[in-house]
Amino acid sequence: MPRQFTDARLLMSDLLDRYEGGTDSPIAYPDYDGFADVAQMDKFIRDLRDAEGRGAIRIARGRGLKSDQIKHVRIDNVPLTYEVLGRKPIGELVEAATGRLLEGLELPVQFDGSLEALRSAWSRGREWQGFSLGDADRLKPAFVMARAIVEYRHVGLDYRTFSRRFAGDSKALERLEGPVVRLLSGLVELPPAARPRDALRTLGLEKFAPPMLLSGRLDFDVAELSAAAPTYFGIPPGEAKRLKFRERPQYVLTIENFASFNRHIVEADPQRTGVSIYVGGYPSLATQDALKAIATALPTDVPFFHWSDIDPDGTWIFRTIETSITRDLKPHLMSADLADSLGKLPADHTRLPTGVMPSAISDLVTYLKRDDAKWLEQEELDPRLPPANAARCPANSE
Repeated sequence: MPRQFTDARLLMSDLLDRYEGGTDSPIAYPDYDGFADVAQMDKFIRDLRDAEGRGAIRIARGRGLKSDQIKHVRIDNVPLTYEVLGRKPIGELVEAATGRLLEGLELPVQFDGSLEALRSAWSRGREWQGFSLGDADRLKPAFVMARAIVEYRHVGLDYRTFSRRFAGDSKALERLEGPVVRLLSGLVELPPAARPRDALRTLGLEKFAPPMLLSGRLDFDVAELSAAAPTYFGIPPGEAKRLKFRERPQYVLTIENFASFNRHIVEADPQRTGVSIYVGGYPSLATQDALKAIATALPTDVPFFHWSDIDPDGTWIFRTIETSITRDLKPHLMSADLADSLGKLPADHTRLPTGVMPSAISDLVTYLKRDDAKWLEQEELDPRLPPANAARCPANSE
């Protein structure tokens, strides 16, 4: 639909907006049906003719009986059009905005790509992560906090304390989670499709660490929970070193999904022959440290397994736990064969984790890169015990 105006300045501003957005030779039209009266139309024509006389714009006129009417308007000289409107070129505005953004802030070279993307968006009159060039001051804390995370200065700090210490506002990170995670993408390993808050949890930034749920013949410090035999119990992840094993478990199985965790301990292992752990989706840094403590406390011949959805996030969770426990981790009910036979084609593809070689999940990652790869939610599968001889066999998948 043609751009029509009854105000000459708005017409010329729109031409500049579209020029800055990448349109080579934008056109705008008078809205003859929209003028309130003859006086408004006369002022519109007078202002455009004045701008044409100064060399800023070019007016195309009608033919024949309409030769005295303005047909449409184009920019003839961009700098002069800025001058007529008393407006600064977008390049100057972007440089001023990024100057405010970076004032007193020395960013590592890793942020150059994000800065280039930001400048490119602003130069075309678009927002970057929901922020326009007029929002530079509000966006600056996101860069400050992202730099602190890249430099590992967030380690040991909770969500609010980190935000207050580096942004001067305990709630700043909540408002800027999206830009912070976008700045970190490609610089640190993050879940490929996680919400910003979940992604930050995996780095250790969370308001309160959720309890880690466990099932098995376990005691906790002086509490003989194995005698009470609860279905499962929860502990703060930081207290994992206080766990005691009443006997050698046949396996350790970490599980992504809560429903699958419950079904496994009730249906597949009611005798609690192994240790089953609910990791709560994307494992937080506190959970990762707890899993490492458990792995360190158990003999090396106790096999460790992980059960997730068969999709990119599932492989990311597997790889995160595998890296955390620094021992062999085997996929449980996670195979290309299961996905092929029971899964569905995804609506869209998600970035897969990088640096997975060598890993027990590498074959599944390779499969998921295929255009015909199917995804499968773990709730679609009935639980089953890991193989008893897993410590002597290759990674099991079914």
